[in-house]
Amino acid sequence: MTPNYSRIAVLDIGKTNAKVVVLDSATGVEVAVARTPNTVLKDGLYPHYDIDNLWSFTLDALRSFAKEPGFDAISITTHGASAALLDRAGNLVMPVLDYEHEYPAHIRDAYARLRPPFEETFSPHQNMGLNIGAQLHYQKTAFLDDFAKVATILTYPQYWTARLTGIVSNEVTSLGCHTDLWNPRDGRYSSLVDTLGVRDLMAPLRSAFDPLGPLLPDIAEAIGFTREIPVYCGIHDSNASLLPHLINRTAPFAVVSTGTWVINFGVGGDLDHLDPKRDTLANVDAYGRAVPSSRFMGGREFESISGEIGQVDKEEIATAVEQVIVKGLMLLPNVVPGSGPFPGKSARWVNAQGATGEERYAALCLYLALMNQACLDLIGAQGPVIVEGPFALNDSYLTLLAALTSREVIAVPGSTGTSQGAALLSGIKPPAGSERHIAPSAIQGLDAYRQAWHAAMA
Repeated sequence: MTPNYSRIAVLDIGKTNAKVVVLDSATGVEVAVARTPNTVLKDGLYPHYDIDNLWSFTLDALRSFAKEPGFDAISITTHGASAALLDRAGNLVMPVLDYEHEYPAHIRDAYARLRPPFEETFSPHQNMGLNIGAQLHYQKTAFLDDFAKVATILTYPQYWTARLTGIVSNEVTSLGCHTDLWNPRDGRYSSLVDTLGVRDLMAPLRSAFDPLGPLLPDIAEAIGFTREIPVYCGIHDSNASLLPHLINRTAPFAVVSTGTWVINFGVGGDLDHLDPKRDTLANVDAYGRAVPSSRFMGGREFESISGEIGQVDKEEIATAVEQVIVKGLMLLPNVVPGSGPFPGKSARWVNAQGATGEERYAALCLYLALMNQACLDLIGAQGPVIVEGPFALNDSYLTLLAALTSREVIAVPGSTGTSQGAALLSGIKPPAGSERHIAPSAIQGLDAYRQAWHAAMA
């Protein structure tokens, strides 16, 4: 029987910002939101997230929202590539490591010799700590005495569930997110958990849809509840964005989840043609199924370049796109190195002398659309392309992506795609959201521009 919840509170921790959102269960509308930066602290053993600040922020927001507008359940979604290491008392043994921390070369080299082949995990080698297996190896190797105190290893959404309920768990969308720890074909841990000697430390597996328990009594009292509030297991953020489409749409289709990262899912595809050297991988959806995926750090790249460009007249961008194509003004990969479909490339402008801000912005939109097309091609994506998150508001990018892929693009606007998906874990039905359909149309010179863009990287 589906629970009868009026409103769901979601703790949504992204790499750049964290928020607590209250969603109306009937409409999916965001009726309350609080935000805070996701700060990285540089002290201690290594760069790490400010867990104390995030916890205080979470409790303050839940306390405020318990009064108005109120909520009946809590769900959780976070970014991937993070794990929490707890002692027997349930406290952090070591800080939650920032996945952008780069380890010493000798530790990286040693891990490279340990990690399973791509054919087992469908998890490509990542720079920094983007493979959780690499994080665990680093923490175990560099801080042996501290690691000896670890009793439980949790995926990151489930750390917050454990803080709220006292119940520890792991969940497959975070384990299947390029961790090296999961075998997506067989639906079990990879050989790496035994190589690292951590199998006995891994918390029990639970479904993202499981209500793990009510709030701990002291937390419920601090927030102001006298009744039980269920807390759901939680989900990796990109898979939270994917979930509403899995419920509402028939495969094949592609989902482009945009934020700091642009994550592309080829729903209905297979794993047989993925190229680990070009940042393709298998994600694992909320139902435990492997989904061919690709990615690049498009949100971070857009933020970086648009910040350099400054203010532009958005009404002039469509005209500027035409001018950019004629001039051959290009931005080449990679604005953010270390990920994406074109490894080893360094960003540079081509034919940019004297370009206006609008022209550079138009070239940035072309860059994002071309990167996205490459990512979709690499995973053999078929059917319509659903774009959710901030890029769903960028008309130039959407029009260019439709033209480049020759497929319909469906824009799902709003900034709460991850929050809405996490709310669905509570059993509510996805609301009928507003969406825009962009049919592919021919853009003069675009195909030649695409060919020249690829040739310029050779």
